[in-house]
Amino acid sequence: MQLLKKLIPQDKWKFPVIIILGILIGIVVFIFNVSNAVSYLSDDPKTCINCHIMTPQYATWTHSAHRENATCNDCHVPHDNIFNKYYFKAKDGLRHATMFTLRLEPQVIFIKEEGKKVVHQNCIRCHSDLVKDSKLATQTNFKVHNKTDRECWDCHREVPHGRVNSLSSVPFARVPIESARVPEWLNKAIN
Repeated sequence: MQLLKKLIPQDKWKFPVIIILGILIGIVVFIFNVSNAVSYLSDDPKTCINCHIMTPQYATWTHSAHRENATCNDCHVPHDNIFNKYYFKAKDGLRHATMFTLRLEPQVIFIKEEGKKVVHQNCIRCHSDLVKDSKLATQTNFKVHNKTDRECWDCHREVPHGRVNSLSSVPFARVPIESARVPEWLNKAIN
């Protein structure tokens, strides 16, 4: 109770504190709305194009065989437990959001080392029957289709994104365009 009493401002400060808290809460709600933050809790691949920088990856995925059975999160997020999944999504998402907001995103996107490990583990998780299949190893003229000595994309370079290097590498990529997240009244005020 004593702590609660200390947090309540004196009468002369109550109104300014309420105004400042209202402004801060308004800014947070506005940022969540504009950034479409709730969408990041889902596994919907359209979430990945909230930032235009991921458009080539989304466009090439939609034209791949993986789109029938795998979303972005199936490949790019760990699946060992739910806590690790959402921790990884939050950490990676905050890094992406920060880079995009501060305009630090590179023209050419490269996956980080931690992301490479996750993708490789998910390739093996989904395709474990092929990795261990001795007939496949014989048919492809490999001595062993061994999952430990190299990464899957050493051989399967264009799965599932094709030859995507940058926004300019797929200039005619068609993706769904999200409606504007900025309220109409604010657009009018800005223009």
